Amino acid sequence: MTITVNLTVNGQKVTRQVEARTLLVQLLREHLDLTGTHVGCDTSQCGACVVQVDGVSAKACTLLAAQCEGANVLTIEGLAKDGKLHPMQEAFREHHGLQCGFCTPGMVMSALDIVRRHPSPDEATIRKELEGNLCRCTGYHNIVKAVAAGAKAMRG
Repeated sequence: MTITVNLTVNGQKVTRQVEARTLLVQLLREHLDLTGTHVGCDTSQCGACVVQVDGVSAKACTLLAAQCEGANVLTIEGLAKDGKLHPMQEAFREHHGLQCGFCTPGMVMSALDIVRRHPSPDEATIRKELEGNLCRCTGYHNIVKAVAAGAKAMRG
């Protein structure tokens, strides 16, 4: 069965015909060519697919596109403005919070939600909040430093 899905992705209105079983991550990657949102596990364990849905982080592999009807979706591609990285992206770059980069988009999107809920997160809070995001390349030390630095930069 084919359905019509209407949503806003990175500030742009989008309408697509998709199968009713299409996941949000599939809509983003396969229909909109926004490949920064990764599929790492298909079981919602790794967090590589995290995006913001109406300002809250969500694992795009667990949501049907139809569930996002009318929603505002922000992906990693929508963060940089006028060629300038978002402060959280810049913090990940500056503090070496990545290696291969596969998990990084999901980490950054999760970090934004952490900062939304905890504007000045301490190390313990950051570590606890990142439990749903797995990185197979790094220890989490630099990721935690990056989130803290990004939070500070976002506060101004």
